[in-house]
Amino acid sequence: MNKLFTIFSFLLLAACNPASEKKSDSQDESKTHALSAIKVPVYAWMGGPGRATDKEIKANFMDLKNKGIIGLMYNGGHDPETYKRVGGIAKKAGLEFHTWIPAMIQAENPKLDPELYATNGLGESAFTKPAYVDYYKFLCPNREEVYQFLAGLYGSIADLPEVDGIHLDYIRYPDVILAEGLWAKYNLVMDREYPQFDYCYCDHCVNGFKEKTGMDIKSVEDPSQVEEWKQYRYDLITNIVNRLAEMVHAKGKEINAAVFPGPNSIAKKIVRQEWDKWNIDAFYPMNYNDFYLKGTKWIGEVSNEGVTAINNRKPLYSGLFICPRPESKTDEPDPEGHGLIPEELEDAIRESMENGAAGVCLFTPGRMTGEHWKVFETAIRKDFTK
Repeated sequence: MNKLFTIFSFLLLAACNPASEKKSDSQDESKTHALSAIKVPVYAWMGGPGRATDKEIKANFMDLKNKGIIGLMYNGGHDPETYKRVGGIAKKAGLEFHTWIPAMIQAENPKLDPELYATNGLGESAFTKPAYVDYYKFLCPNREEVYQFLAGLYGSIADLPEVDGIHLDYIRYPDVILAEGLWAKYNLVMDREYPQFDYCYCDHCVNGFKEKTGMDIKSVEDPSQVEEWKQYRYDLITNIVNRLAEMVHAKGKEINAAVFPGPNSIAKKIVRQEWDKWNIDAFYPMNYNDFYLKGTKWIGEVSNEGVTAINNRKPLYSGLFICPRPESKTDEPDPEGHGLIPEELEDAIRESMENGAAGVCLFTPGRMTGEHWKVFETAIRKDFTK
């Protein structure tokens, strides 16, 4: 009897397995077809891993992949082992993996002498008296020690086979003028450049500028009117970016950056980023329209400006800031809680793509509501280039 039962069970399994496999194959084909229909390349900024297990990370990454995300700009601190672990999971999920690590902003670190931090026009150090918020501790880009610190940090991570590229952020000076949508939050009216927000006036920068131009910037009544002084600082940021790019490229990896919109209309004016002169592989302008009190049409305008400035020589991905609580946006006093509501998301994607962007980048998937994802699913399958 047991033998007959065993044979029957074997035949039953043999009969059932093909159907099960066909169903699985059909599901895979359906997913593949759905992903192949996507017309808009989408990246995403996200952080982690916190206490998440490998299983939880994998499930999250697979979900993002199935929703249409092709790559991550992932922030996980400074430890290469974190990126090795998480990057390996991302690769198995079929996602590009770029490590999103701030550059000029650095908290207190035994590897960094406090003297390496930038100094404002009042002679105050960003280390001891940062502008706006406590974490705005910016380094001076004119110090070789700063470059060496960043090269060591990014280089150790670029060496990992699990990493596709280095994604620079905060590769700039502090905002000498905040985006207008942030003025009320900090109780400021920033109608011009004020010395307490203007960097860097350390001895290295002041003396270096004098050697280059013969001008003592500290003796000038209004340094904001001196174009050579602005250009000097644009060049310091550009120089450090291009040195990092050369180092990362030598390791066979990509390097890209989150930048302010523009570059001419905003980035150069408020954070000294002349990013059209950077030798990097892709640009991710943070086209966060609510911060500038603008609508979605503005996203198209600055996308076009950026693509034109770089002469379309490298891809530009339009950064979109998502509203996490659309139903209460109008009651939210903090601009950090603002952003694109579901009804605006397709327009933002359309404006970006019709004005030359290669795709978009979401800040962040975690801020996307169910309604956002519904709009997103349809929008990324439309061809806005026609």
